[in-house]
Order: sequence, then C-alpha cells, then structure tokens
Amino acid sequence: MEILQKQFRAPEIFGDFWINADPVPISSLQGSVILLEFWDFTSQAWIRSAPYVTEWHRRYREEGLIVVGVHTPRFPFGRDPALVTKAVGAFGLRYPVVMDNDFLVWGAYRATTWPTKYLIDRNGFIRYLHGGEGSYQNLEQSIQSLLHEIGYQFDPLPLMDPIREEDRPGAYCFRATPEILLGWQRGTIGNVEGIAPESTIRYSDPGVYVEGRVYLDGDWSIHRSHINMGAVEGKTGGLTILYQGKEVNAVLEPSGEKNFQVFVTQDGKSLHKENSGKDVFTDAEGRTFLRVNEAGLFNLVKNREYGEHTLTLTSRSNGLSVFSLSFVTCAIPEMIS
Repeated sequence: MEILQKQFRAPEIFGDFWINADPVPISSLQGSVILLEFWDFTSQAWIRSAPYVTEWHRRYREEGLIVVGVHTPRFPFGRDPALVTKAVGAFGLRYPVVMDNDFLVWGAYRATTWPTKYLIDRNGFIRYLHGGEGSYQNLEQSIQSLLHEIGYQFDPLPLMDPIREEDRPGAYCFRATPEILLGWQRGTIGNVEGIAPESTIRYSDPGVYVEGRVYLDGDWSIHRSHINMGAVEGKTGGLTILYQGKEVNAVLEPSGEKNFQVFVTQDGKSLHKENSGKDVFTDAEGRTFLRVNEAGLFNLVKNREYGEHTLTLTSRSNGLSVFSLSFVTCAIPEMIS
C-alpha cells in the first residue's frame, strides 16, 4: 500500500448509471472518509479481495466510512448494466456503484489495475492507495486512523482475520503462472500457425507446450480482446495450457449460441470431486464440463495443492469466446509462521 506524501485532491466521479444509490459526488461527501475501489466482476484479484471491502463497509459505515465502487470494464461485455447489476447482487455489495464504461474516472484517478483502492480523507484528499490484492490489515488500520481524524471516538475493532493463509502479512507464496490474455491486441498463442487479426485459422494441437501460452486445436477466429471457436458441425475444437498454480479461472462469453457445454480435463483426465472448480458439473459418463450461458469468470479447477498441470477445454459449439485464463497461488506451508 502506498502512503502519499503529497496531497492530491480526489477528482470528481461522473457516471451515467449508478447502482444502489443516486449519483454520489465526491464533493458532497467531505467530512466523511471515503474508500473508493475500482473493480470488475471478471477480475480474479477483485473477487478474492471483495469480502474484505464488504466487511469494512459493514463495520465502519456507522462510524463515517463511505464505500463507493467504480466498475471499469476489462472486456466489452462488462459495459452491460444488466450484467454489472447482477454481479452487484451476487457479491452482496450494499454500497453505491457507478459504471465507468468510458474509463473517465479510471483515467482521472490514474488507476492501472483491478482492483485499485483509494482512501480519501475528510477534506477530499487522497491519502492512501493500493493496487491488486494484499495489505488488508494495513488498509484497515488506515481506515481506522482516518476515522479517528474526523472525531469519531470508538475502541478500534480487532482487525479482520486473514481469509486465506496467503493473505497473512509476510506470507511467502508459490509462483503462479501470470494471467493469459487472448485476442490479437494483447494475447499470445503458442501454435506455429500464429495470429491473423479478425481472421479464422485452422489450428493443430502440437502436443508440446510452454507455460503461459495457449495452444489451439480446430477453427478459431482471433478478435481484438478474445478468441472465438468456429467449430464445424459435428467436430470438436479446443485449447490447452500448461500452468503452475492451485486454481484456474477463465473469462468466457457465449457468442450467439448459449447454454452449451465446454468439457474440462486436467492432465488428460476428467476432474474429480477434490479438484473440480465451483462452476464444473459431471455428467452420467463421468465427464466434467462447464455450462456457458452468460459472460463471466468461471472457476475451472481447485487443486488441493500447488503444482504444474496441463488443462484442456473442448467443445462442439461455435459460440465459445475466451478472453483470459488466470491462476491462483497459495502460501508455502513451510514458510507459514
């Protein structure tokens, strides 16, 4: 977390669509402490940090803390108010949320990652900021400190216990494969066929993989921020990754066809109860699959331990669009004090 040595006045917030409240100008909130968070409902890091923010809102709202969420979309479908409103309800957000579809607020605050949190003092100045996960106890201590400045006299509550071992201060974690973004603008594909923007290519799975790259099989079209399967009727297409981590998530969207199956295998085998993600189902034949009916982040794998694996997604649908694959680390047990 960065403690700002210079004073920067918090820019105003403008947005066309507010959820849970009427528009909330920053200038009208002077005298209170504001926790402003940039988020996106497909951000793995935000989802992992969200329980802390919702608990801080519950703990300190009566003491003068105002939480405001700014939803700045990572991908085009994140501009849909219906999807964002559904996410607000699904994650139990009870504070005001503004949609920042044109990145105006994002740019004014010079945010660079999801999530980014800003603490604004009673005079409207940014005092602290933090990007990404972590520093939860430091941030909660900062909230208590700024609340004390506005005159609230209360015995400080015990800081929240870490939700995960890797959230503990000083925790050492395994290295996880960095997030893989797809599409011709930011993506990387390991196949020798390469990338042709806005074109459909027939790929062949090479059977040999390098960590951090996606390997395609079948007909895929490459778009700006995603890839789309163009499966020929009756044929199967897929993608494979070699990764290091404990969990795997994927941002998927149904394009045209909806409510189709995407089969998931790890190391050449179907998943089982001990390593299936929360969005995975098992059919009568023991095959594990996702049902893709709307855009979002899908939890594919939850391994019991950190390790290196190959993961394959296959489908016969030409409606599958893939935007990103992300991986979760865990604390090194021997380094936990």
